[in-house]
Amino acid sequence: MDEIAAAATSRPSHPALITPTTTLTWAELDARVEAAARRLVMLARPGERVAIVLGNSIEFVVTYYGVLRAGRVAVPLNPGYTSDELDFAIGDCQAAVVVAEQAARAKLRSSTPPCVPADLAGPSGDLPQVSADDLAVLLYTSGTSGRPKGAMLTRAALAANHEQLDAIDPPVVGADDVVLLAMPLFHAYGLNTGLGTVVHHAATGVLIDRFDPAASLSVIAERAVTVTVGVPGMYSEWSRQPSVGAAFGSVRTAVCGAAPLAPTEAAHFAAATGKTILIGYGLTETAPVLTTTAVSERGKSGSIGRPLPGISLRLRSPGGDVLWEDGTASADEDLAELDISVADSEGTDPGEIVVRGANLFSGYWPDGRDGPDADGWWATGDVAYADGDGDLHLVDRIGELILVNGFNVYPAEIERVLDAHPAVAESAVVAVPDDESGQKPHAYVVSALDPAPTPAELQVYCAGQLARFKLPSIELVRELPHSIIGKVRKREIAS
Repeated sequence: MDEIAAAATSRPSHPALITPTTTLTWAELDARVEAAARRLVMLARPGERVAIVLGNSIEFVVTYYGVLRAGRVAVPLNPGYTSDELDFAIGDCQAAVVVAEQAARAKLRSSTPPCVPADLAGPSGDLPQVSADDLAVLLYTSGTSGRPKGAMLTRAALAANHEQLDAIDPPVVGADDVVLLAMPLFHAYGLNTGLGTVVHHAATGVLIDRFDPAASLSVIAERAVTVTVGVPGMYSEWSRQPSVGAAFGSVRTAVCGAAPLAPTEAAHFAAATGKTILIGYGLTETAPVLTTTAVSERGKSGSIGRPLPGISLRLRSPGGDVLWEDGTASADEDLAELDISVADSEGTDPGEIVVRGANLFSGYWPDGRDGPDADGWWATGDVAYADGDGDLHLVDRIGELILVNGFNVYPAEIERVLDAHPAVAESAVVAVPDDESGQKPHAYVVSALDPAPTPAELQVYCAGQLARFKLPSIELVRELPHSIIGKVRKREIAS
Protein backbone atom coordinates (compact mmCIF):
# COMPACT_ATOMS: atom_id res chain seq x y z
CA MET A 1 0.00 0.00 0.00
CA ASP A 2 1.46 3.39 -0.99
CA GLU A 3 1.30 6.42 1.28
CA ILE A 4 -1.69 8.02 -0.47
CA ALA A 5 -3.66 4.80 -0.05
CA ALA A 6 -2.50 4.49 3.56
CA ALA A 7 -3.64 8.05 4.30
CA ALA A 8 -7.02 7.31 2.69
CA THR A 9 -7.38 4.23 4.88
CA SER A 10 -6.38 5.90 8.16
CA ARG A 11 -7.93 9.36 7.64
CA PRO A 12 -10.44 9.13 4.78
CA SER A 13 -12.39 12.29 5.62
CA HIS A 14 -9.43 14.41 6.74
CA PRO A 15 -8.57 17.32 4.39
CA ALA A 16 -5.64 16.36 2.17
CA LEU A 17 -5.25 19.29 -0.22
CA ILE A 18 -6.71 22.79 -0.19
CA THR A 19 -6.68 25.23 -3.09
CA PRO A 20 -8.52 28.55 -3.42
CA THR A 21 -11.46 26.71 -5.02
CA THR A 22 -11.27 23.10 -3.85
CA THR A 23 -10.75 20.93 -0.78
CA LEU A 24 -10.04 17.22 -1.28
CA THR A 25 -10.14 14.61 1.46
CA TRP A 26 -7.63 11.78 1.49
CA ALA A 27 -10.31 9.35 0.25
CA GLU A 28 -11.14 11.67 -2.66
CA LEU A 29 -7.50 12.20 -3.52
CA ASP A 30 -6.85 8.45 -3.42
CA ALA A 31 -9.69 7.83 -5.85
CA ARG A 32 -8.28 10.39 -8.29
CA VAL A 33 -4.77 8.93 -8.01
CA GLU A 34 -6.16 5.45 -8.67
CA ALA A 35 -7.96 6.62 -11.80
CA ALA A 36 -4.85 8.45 -13.05
CA ALA A 37 -2.65 5.43 -12.42
CA ARG A 38 -4.98 3.14 -14.37
CA ARG A 39 -4.95 5.55 -17.32
CA LEU A 40 -1.18 5.94 -17.21
CA VAL A 41 -0.53 2.20 -17.49
CA MET A 42 -2.13 2.45 -20.93
CA LEU A 43 0.22 5.28 -21.99
CA ALA A 44 3.61 4.04 -20.76
CA ARG A 45 5.19 0.69 -20.03
CA PRO A 46 6.56 -0.26 -16.59
CA GLY A 47 9.69 1.76 -15.83
CA GLU A 48 9.12 4.24 -18.66
CA ARG A 49 9.32 7.94 -17.95
CA VAL A 50 6.34 10.29 -17.72
CA ALA A 51 7.24 13.98 -18.00
CA ILE A 52 5.02 16.23 -15.85
CA VAL A 53 4.86 19.90 -16.82
CA LEU A 54 2.30 21.29 -14.38
CA GLY A 55 2.18 24.03 -11.76
CA ASN A 56 1.34 23.67 -8.07
CA SER A 57 -2.08 22.14 -8.46
CA ILE A 58 -4.22 19.19 -7.55
CA GLU A 59 -3.58 17.96 -11.10
CA PHE A 60 0.17 17.83 -10.41
CA VAL A 61 -0.35 15.84 -7.20
CA VAL A 62 -2.76 13.40 -8.84
CA THR A 63 -0.49 12.90 -11.85
CA TYR A 64 2.71 12.51 -9.82
CA TYR A 65 1.32 9.94 -7.42
CA GLY A 66 -0.56 8.30 -10.27
CA VAL A 67 2.75 7.77 -12.07
CA LEU A 68 4.27 6.22 -8.95
CA ARG A 69 1.28 3.95 -8.35
CA ALA A 70 1.42 2.87 -11.99
CA GLY A 71 5.04 1.77 -11.58
CA ARG A 72 6.32 4.37 -14.02
CA VAL A 73 9.00 7.04 -13.45
CA ALA A 74 7.92 10.63 -12.82
CA VAL A 75 9.93 13.45 -14.43
CA PRO A 76 8.63 16.78 -13.04
CA LEU A 77 9.72 19.71 -15.20
CA ASN A 78 9.50 23.46 -14.72
CA PRO A 79 6.48 24.86 -16.66
CA GLY A 80 8.56 28.02 -17.06
CA TYR A 81 11.17 26.24 -19.16
CA THR A 82 11.67 27.47 -22.70
CA SER A 83 11.02 25.22 -25.69
CA ASP A 84 14.73 24.37 -25.88
CA GLU A 85 14.90 23.39 -22.21
CA LEU A 86 11.74 21.26 -22.39
CA ASP A 87 12.91 19.56 -25.58
CA PHE A 88 16.25 18.66 -24.02
CA ALA A 89 14.84 17.17 -20.80
CA ILE A 90 12.02 15.27 -22.51
CA GLY A 91 14.42 13.89 -25.08
CA ASP A 92 17.15 13.08 -22.57
CA CYS A 93 14.88 11.01 -20.34
CA GLN A 94 13.21 9.42 -23.40
CA ALA A 95 9.77 10.15 -22.00
CA ALA A 96 6.98 7.90 -23.24
CA VAL A 97 4.36 10.58 -22.63
CA VAL A 98 4.14 14.18 -21.44
CA VAL A 99 1.41 15.42 -19.11
CA ALA A 100 1.29 19.20 -19.43
CA GLU A 101 -0.80 22.30 -18.87
CA GLN A 102 -1.99 24.24 -21.91
CA ALA A 103 0.72 26.94 -21.80
CA ALA A 104 3.47 24.31 -21.64
CA ARG A 105 1.91 22.21 -24.42
CA ALA A 106 2.20 25.21 -26.71
CA LYS A 107 6.00 25.22 -26.19
CA LEU A 108 6.52 21.63 -27.31
CA ARG A 109 7.94 21.42 -30.83
CA SER A 110 7.19 17.79 -31.52
CA SER A 111 4.23 15.43 -31.19
CA THR A 112 6.66 12.71 -30.14
CA PRO A 113 6.28 11.71 -27.38
CA PRO A 114 2.54 12.38 -27.19
CA CYS A 115 1.41 15.18 -24.88
CA VAL A 116 -1.85 14.81 -22.92
CA PRO A 117 -3.74 17.01 -20.44
CA ALA A 118 -3.80 16.08 -16.77
CA ASP A 119 -7.54 15.35 -16.82
CA LEU A 120 -7.33 12.95 -19.76
CA ALA A 121 -10.12 10.38 -19.82
CA GLY A 122 -9.45 7.09 -21.49
CA PRO A 123 -9.13 3.34 -21.20
CA SER A 124 -7.70 1.95 -17.99
CA GLY A 125 -5.55 -1.03 -17.14
CA ASP A 126 -4.38 -3.16 -14.26
CA LEU A 127 -1.76 -1.85 -11.85
CA PRO A 128 1.59 -3.62 -11.34
CA GLN A 129 3.38 -4.56 -8.16
CA VAL A 130 6.05 -2.02 -7.23
CA SER A 131 9.23 -2.33 -5.21
CA ALA A 132 10.95 0.12 -2.85
CA ASP A 133 14.10 -0.19 -4.96
CA ASP A 134 12.31 0.85 -8.14
CA LEU A 135 13.26 4.17 -9.69
CA ALA A 136 10.54 6.66 -8.74
CA VAL A 137 11.58 10.04 -10.08
CA LEU A 138 14.13 11.83 -12.24
CA LEU A 139 14.80 15.38 -11.08
CA TYR A 140 16.82 17.48 -13.49
CA THR A 141 19.67 19.48 -12.04
CA SER A 142 22.45 21.34 -13.87
CA GLY A 143 25.72 19.52 -14.50
CA THR A 144 29.31 20.50 -15.19
CA SER A 145 28.66 20.79 -18.92
CA GLY A 146 25.89 23.29 -18.32
CA ARG A 147 23.30 20.75 -19.51
CA PRO A 148 20.86 19.49 -16.86
CA LYS A 149 21.32 15.95 -15.53
CA GLY A 150 18.58 13.68 -14.24
CA ALA A 151 19.18 12.64 -10.63
CA MET A 152 17.71 9.18 -10.11
CA LEU A 153 15.79 8.76 -6.85
CA THR A 154 14.20 5.48 -5.82
CA ARG A 155 11.03 5.09 -3.78
CA ALA A 156 13.23 3.96 -0.89
CA ALA A 157 15.40 7.11 -1.07
CA LEU A 158 12.34 9.40 -0.98
CA ALA A 159 10.87 7.48 1.95
CA ALA A 160 14.20 7.40 3.81
CA ASN A 161 14.34 11.19 4.03
CA HIS A 162 10.95 11.22 5.78
CA GLU A 163 12.08 8.54 8.22
CA GLN A 164 15.23 10.56 8.97
CA LEU A 165 13.16 13.68 9.62
CA ASP A 166 10.74 11.67 11.78
CA ALA A 167 13.63 10.78 14.10
CA ILE A 168 14.00 14.44 15.16
CA ASP A 169 12.63 15.22 18.62
CA PRO A 170 10.44 17.22 18.78
CA PRO A 171 9.06 16.43 15.32
CA VAL A 172 9.12 19.12 12.66
CA VAL A 173 5.80 18.08 11.09
CA GLY A 174 2.95 15.93 12.42
CA ALA A 175 -0.41 14.56 11.30
CA ASP A 176 -2.39 17.53 12.60
CA ASP A 177 -0.33 20.15 10.77
CA VAL A 178 -1.53 22.38 7.94
CA VAL A 179 1.46 22.86 5.60
CA LEU A 180 1.87 25.70 3.10
CA LEU A 181 2.91 24.23 -0.27
CA ALA A 182 4.18 27.33 -2.05
CA MET A 183 7.52 25.91 -3.22
CA PRO A 184 7.42 24.60 -6.82
CA LEU A 185 6.54 20.92 -6.83
CA PHE A 186 8.93 20.19 -9.72
CA HIS A 187 11.81 20.97 -7.30
CA ALA A 188 13.06 18.36 -4.81
CA TYR A 189 12.42 20.72 -1.87
CA GLY A 190 8.80 21.37 -2.78
CA LEU A 191 8.22 17.83 -4.00
CA ASN A 192 9.53 15.72 -1.12
CA THR A 193 10.11 18.06 1.82
CA GLY A 194 6.81 19.84 1.17
CA LEU A 195 4.29 17.62 -0.60
CA GLY A 196 5.95 14.33 0.37
CA THR A 197 5.90 15.26 4.05
CA VAL A 198 2.18 16.09 3.90
CA VAL A 199 1.46 12.71 2.31
CA HIS A 200 3.77 10.83 4.68
CA HIS A 201 1.95 12.20 7.73
CA ALA A 202 -1.53 12.30 6.16
CA ALA A 203 -1.55 15.95 7.17
CA THR A 204 -3.09 18.82 5.15
CA GLY A 205 -1.41 20.75 2.35
CA VAL A 206 -2.42 24.22 1.17
CA LEU A 207 -1.37 24.70 -2.47
CA ILE A 208 -0.20 28.05 -3.84
CA ASP A 209 0.77 28.20 -7.51
CA ARG A 210 2.14 31.76 -7.70
CA PHE A 211 3.88 33.26 -4.69
CA ASP A 212 2.72 36.73 -3.69
CA PRO A 213 3.77 37.93 -0.22
CA ALA A 214 0.55 39.69 0.75
CA ALA A 215 -1.79 37.12 -0.81
CA SER A 216 0.08 34.18 0.72
CA LEU A 217 -0.09 35.78 4.18
CA SER A 218 -3.85 36.00 3.76
CA VAL A 219 -3.91 32.29 2.93
CA ILE A 220 -1.75 31.46 5.96
CA ALA A 221 -4.15 33.35 8.24
CA GLU A 222 -7.36 32.10 6.60
CA ARG A 223 -6.32 28.44 6.59
CA ALA A 224 -4.58 28.58 9.99
CA VAL A 225 -1.35 27.24 8.48
CA THR A 226 0.95 25.68 11.10
CA VAL A 227 4.04 24.90 8.97
CA THR A 228 5.61 27.03 6.24
CA VAL A 229 8.19 25.58 3.84
CA GLY A 230 10.03 28.36 2.04
CA VAL A 231 13.19 29.95 0.70
CA PRO A 232 15.03 33.08 1.88
CA GLY A 233 13.29 35.40 -0.56
CA MET A 234 9.87 34.38 0.75
CA TYR A 235 10.75 35.08 4.38
CA SER A 236 12.39 38.36 3.42
CA GLU A 237 9.27 39.52 1.60
CA TRP A 238 6.96 38.31 4.34
CA SER A 239 9.00 40.23 6.93
CA ARG A 240 8.25 43.47 5.13
CA GLN A 241 4.48 43.01 5.13
CA PRO A 242 2.61 44.79 7.95
CA SER A 243 0.31 41.79 8.43
CA VAL A 244 3.09 39.23 8.94
CA GLY A 245 2.88 39.11 12.74
CA ALA A 246 -0.84 38.40 12.81
CA ALA A 247 -0.71 35.98 9.86
CA PHE A 248 2.02 33.88 11.45
CA GLY A 249 0.14 33.62 14.72
CA SER A 250 -0.95 30.06 13.85
CA VAL A 251 2.47 28.97 12.54
CA ARG A 252 4.32 26.52 14.76
CA THR A 253 7.24 25.73 12.45
CA ALA A 254 8.88 27.90 9.77
CA VAL A 255 11.34 25.99 7.60
CA CYS A 256 13.82 27.62 5.21
CA GLY A 257 16.06 25.83 2.75
CA ALA A 258 17.33 25.67 -0.83
CA ALA A 259 19.59 28.73 -0.43
CA PRO A 260 21.51 30.46 2.38
CA LEU A 261 19.44 32.74 4.63
CA ALA A 262 21.26 35.92 5.64
CA PRO A 263 21.44 36.30 9.44
CA THR A 264 20.08 39.84 9.11
CA GLU A 265 16.99 38.53 7.31
CA ALA A 266 16.45 35.82 9.95
CA ALA A 267 16.67 38.48 12.65
CA HIS A 268 14.25 40.75 10.79
CA PHE A 269 11.72 37.92 10.50
CA ALA A 270 12.09 37.01 14.17
CA ALA A 271 11.52 40.62 15.19
CA ALA A 272 8.40 40.86 13.02
CA THR A 273 6.83 37.53 14.03
CA GLY A 274 8.46 36.28 17.20
CA LYS A 275 9.26 33.05 15.32
CA THR A 276 12.62 31.31 14.80
CA ILE A 277 13.24 29.91 11.34
CA LEU A 278 14.53 26.34 11.10
CA ILE A 279 17.35 26.22 8.55
CA GLY A 280 17.86 23.16 6.37
CA TYR A 281 20.53 22.18 3.86
CA GLY A 282 20.41 19.57 1.16
CA LEU A 283 20.57 18.80 -2.53
CA THR A 284 18.34 17.29 -5.18
CA GLU A 285 20.58 14.21 -5.08
CA THR A 286 19.83 13.63 -1.38
CA ALA A 287 16.02 13.71 -1.60
CA PRO A 288 16.81 16.50 -0.43
CA VAL A 289 17.49 17.22 3.28
CA LEU A 290 20.90 16.50 4.83
CA THR A 291 21.20 18.84 7.80
CA THR A 292 18.94 21.08 9.85
CA THR A 293 19.08 23.37 12.84
CA ALA A 294 16.17 21.34 14.21
CA VAL A 295 18.78 18.90 15.56
CA SER A 296 21.11 21.57 16.92
CA GLU A 297 20.82 25.10 18.25
CA ARG A 298 17.76 26.30 16.36
CA GLY A 299 18.53 29.98 16.49
CA LYS A 300 22.27 29.95 15.80
CA SER A 301 23.14 32.63 13.26
CA GLY A 302 24.59 31.37 9.99
CA SER A 303 24.46 27.68 10.87
CA ILE A 304 22.93 24.91 8.75
CA GLY A 305 22.73 22.68 11.80
CA ARG A 306 23.77 19.05 11.94
CA PRO A 307 23.01 15.94 9.91
CA LEU A 308 19.64 14.26 10.24
CA PRO A 309 19.61 11.03 12.25
CA GLY A 310 20.71 8.22 9.97
CA ILE A 311 22.97 10.39 7.80
CA SER A 312 26.74 10.22 8.12
CA LEU A 313 28.64 13.35 7.11
CA ARG A 314 32.33 14.09 6.72
CA LEU A 315 34.33 17.16 5.90
CA ARG A 316 37.11 16.16 3.54
CA SER A 317 40.26 18.04 2.59
CA PRO A 318 41.26 18.51 -1.08
CA GLY A 319 43.81 15.76 -0.53
CA GLY A 320 41.12 13.32 0.61
CA ASP A 321 41.82 13.40 4.35
CA VAL A 322 38.83 13.32 6.70
CA LEU A 323 38.93 16.56 8.67
CA TRP A 324 35.81 15.94 10.71
CA GLU A 325 32.91 13.52 10.92
CA ASP A 326 29.54 13.78 12.56
CA GLY A 327 29.19 11.52 15.57
CA THR A 328 26.62 9.23 13.95
CA ALA A 329 29.08 7.14 11.97
CA SER A 330 28.10 3.67 10.82
CA ALA A 331 28.69 0.69 13.07
CA ASP A 332 31.21 -0.73 10.62
CA GLU A 333 33.61 2.16 11.19
CA ASP A 334 35.74 3.07 14.18
CA LEU A 335 36.20 6.82 14.48
CA ALA A 336 39.31 6.31 16.57
CA GLU A 337 41.04 4.78 13.55
CA LEU A 338 40.16 7.61 11.13
CA ASP A 339 42.52 10.35 12.30
CA ILE A 340 39.58 12.74 12.57
CA SER A 341 39.98 16.21 13.99
CA VAL A 342 36.86 16.64 16.16
CA ALA A 343 35.67 20.25 16.37
CA ASP A 344 37.26 22.10 19.24
CA SER A 345 36.52 25.59 20.52
CA GLU A 346 38.08 27.03 17.34
CA GLY A 347 36.12 24.82 14.97
CA THR A 348 37.50 22.88 12.00
CA ASP A 349 39.17 23.85 8.78
CA PRO A 350 36.75 24.02 5.82
CA GLY A 351 36.33 20.82 3.86
CA GLU A 352 34.08 19.35 1.22
CA ILE A 353 30.85 17.85 2.54
CA VAL A 354 30.75 14.12 1.84
CA VAL A 355 27.67 12.15 2.91
CA ARG A 356 26.22 8.68 3.22
CA GLY A 357 22.65 7.63 3.91
CA ALA A 358 19.63 5.75 2.62
CA ASN A 359 18.28 8.97 1.09
CA LEU A 360 21.05 9.31 -1.51
CA PHE A 361 20.32 9.12 -5.21
CA SER A 362 21.39 6.26 -7.46
CA GLY A 363 23.52 8.39 -9.76
CA TYR A 364 22.61 10.35 -12.87
CA TRP A 365 20.40 9.14 -15.67
CA PRO A 366 20.69 6.87 -17.49
CA ASP A 367 23.65 4.80 -16.27
CA GLY A 368 24.05 5.86 -12.63
CA ARG A 369 27.29 7.76 -13.25
CA ASP A 370 28.77 9.99 -10.55
CA GLY A 371 26.64 8.48 -7.81
CA PRO A 372 27.75 7.23 -4.38
CA ASP A 373 30.98 5.24 -4.30
CA ALA A 374 31.28 1.55 -3.45
CA ASP A 375 31.09 2.38 0.27
CA GLY A 376 28.03 4.57 -0.17
CA TRP A 377 29.75 7.97 0.16
CA TRP A 378 28.94 10.87 -2.15
CA ALA A 379 30.79 14.18 -2.45
CA THR A 380 28.41 17.14 -2.61
CA GLY A 381 30.76 19.76 -4.03
CA ASP A 382 29.88 22.08 -1.13
CA VAL A 383 32.47 23.35 1.35
CA ALA A 384 31.69 23.87 5.04
CA TYR A 385 33.32 23.99 8.46
CA ALA A 386 32.13 22.75 11.84
CA ASP A 387 32.19 25.21 14.72
CA GLY A 388 33.17 24.38 18.29
CA ASP A 389 29.68 23.03 19.03
CA GLY A 390 29.72 20.72 16.04
CA ASP A 391 27.30 22.84 14.02
CA LEU A 392 28.01 23.22 10.32
CA HIS A 393 28.43 26.45 8.36
CA LEU A 394 28.49 26.60 4.55
CA VAL A 395 31.46 28.39 3.03
CA ASP A 396 31.33 27.99 -0.75
CA ARG A 397 30.96 25.53 -3.60
CA ILE A 398 33.93 23.79 -5.12
CA GLY A 399 32.51 24.34 -8.58
CA GLU A 400 30.80 27.34 -10.09
CA LEU A 401 27.19 26.34 -9.54
CA ILE A 402 24.88 29.27 -8.81
CA LEU A 403 21.94 28.66 -6.43
CA VAL A 404 18.96 30.89 -7.23
CA ASN A 405 16.30 30.19 -4.58
CA GLY A 406 17.66 26.66 -4.50
CA PHE A 407 17.48 26.15 -8.27
CA ASN A 408 20.74 25.11 -9.86
CA VAL A 409 22.06 27.50 -12.51
CA TYR A 410 25.32 26.66 -14.23
CA PRO A 411 27.31 29.51 -15.83
CA ALA A 412 28.27 27.41 -18.86
CA GLU A 413 24.63 27.17 -19.92
CA ILE A 414 24.17 30.96 -19.86
CA GLU A 415 27.56 31.55 -21.51
CA ARG A 416 26.63 29.19 -24.34
CA VAL A 417 23.50 31.25 -25.03
CA LEU A 418 25.30 34.60 -24.85
CA ASP A 419 28.23 33.49 -26.97
CA ALA A 420 25.84 32.47 -29.75
CA HIS A 421 24.70 36.09 -30.13
CA PRO A 422 26.38 37.61 -33.21
CA ALA A 423 27.30 40.76 -31.29
CA VAL A 424 29.05 38.89 -28.45
CA ALA A 425 32.73 38.04 -28.66
CA GLU A 426 33.00 36.41 -25.24
CA SER A 427 31.16 36.14 -21.95
CA ALA A 428 31.76 34.97 -18.40
CA VAL A 429 29.06 34.34 -15.80
CA VAL A 430 29.60 34.35 -12.05
CA ALA A 431 27.42 34.29 -8.95
CA VAL A 432 26.70 37.50 -7.10
CA PRO A 433 24.86 37.81 -3.76
CA ASP A 434 21.17 38.65 -3.86
CA ASP A 435 19.00 39.44 -0.82
CA GLU A 436 15.90 37.80 -2.26
CA SER A 437 17.24 34.69 -3.98
CA GLY A 438 20.53 34.07 -2.17
CA GLN A 439 22.51 34.31 -5.39
CA LYS A 440 21.93 35.41 -8.96
CA PRO A 441 23.94 35.07 -12.20
CA HIS A 442 25.87 38.11 -13.43
CA ALA A 443 27.36 38.12 -16.94
CA TYR A 444 30.42 40.05 -18.08
CA VAL A 445 30.19 40.46 -21.85
CA VAL A 446 32.78 41.56 -24.41
CA SER A 447 31.19 42.99 -27.53
CA ALA A 448 32.12 41.85 -31.03
CA LEU A 449 30.61 44.93 -32.65
CA ASP A 450 30.82 48.70 -32.49
CA PRO A 451 28.42 50.01 -31.35
CA ALA A 452 28.02 47.32 -28.73
CA PRO A 453 24.66 45.70 -27.96
CA THR A 454 22.90 47.09 -24.92
CA PRO A 455 22.44 44.96 -21.77
CA ALA A 456 18.68 45.20 -22.32
CA GLU A 457 19.02 43.78 -25.84
CA LEU A 458 21.08 40.85 -24.56
CA GLN A 459 18.63 40.17 -21.73
CA VAL A 460 15.73 40.00 -24.18
CA TYR A 461 17.80 37.56 -26.27
CA CYS A 462 18.51 35.38 -23.23
CA ALA A 463 14.85 35.43 -22.18
CA GLY A 464 13.98 33.59 -25.36
CA GLN A 465 16.24 30.66 -24.48
CA LEU A 466 16.54 30.52 -20.69
CA ALA A 467 14.05 30.13 -17.84
CA ARG A 468 13.46 33.32 -15.90
CA PHE A 469 15.42 32.24 -12.83
CA LYS A 470 18.51 31.73 -15.05
CA LEU A 471 18.43 35.21 -16.60
CA PRO A 472 21.62 37.12 -15.75
CA SER A 473 22.23 40.76 -15.05
CA ILE A 474 24.65 41.94 -17.74
CA GLU A 475 27.68 44.19 -17.64
CA LEU A 476 29.63 45.17 -20.78
CA VAL A 477 33.44 45.09 -20.39
CA ARG A 478 36.31 45.75 -22.79
CA GLU A 479 38.09 42.46 -22.07
CA LEU A 480 38.23 39.46 -19.77
CA PRO A 481 41.33 38.17 -17.94
CA HIS A 482 42.68 34.86 -19.21
CA SER A 483 45.11 32.23 -18.00
CA ILE A 484 48.09 31.09 -20.04
CA ILE A 485 45.97 28.36 -21.61
CA GLY A 486 43.22 30.79 -22.52
CA LYS A 487 40.74 30.06 -19.75
CA VAL A 488 38.87 33.03 -18.28
CA ARG A 489 40.02 33.79 -14.75
CA LYS A 490 36.64 34.24 -13.09
CA ARG A 491 38.08 34.81 -9.64
CA GLU A 492 39.79 37.94 -10.94
CA ILE A 493 36.52 39.20 -12.41
CA ALA A 494 34.57 38.72 -9.23
CA SER A 495 37.23 40.16 -6.91
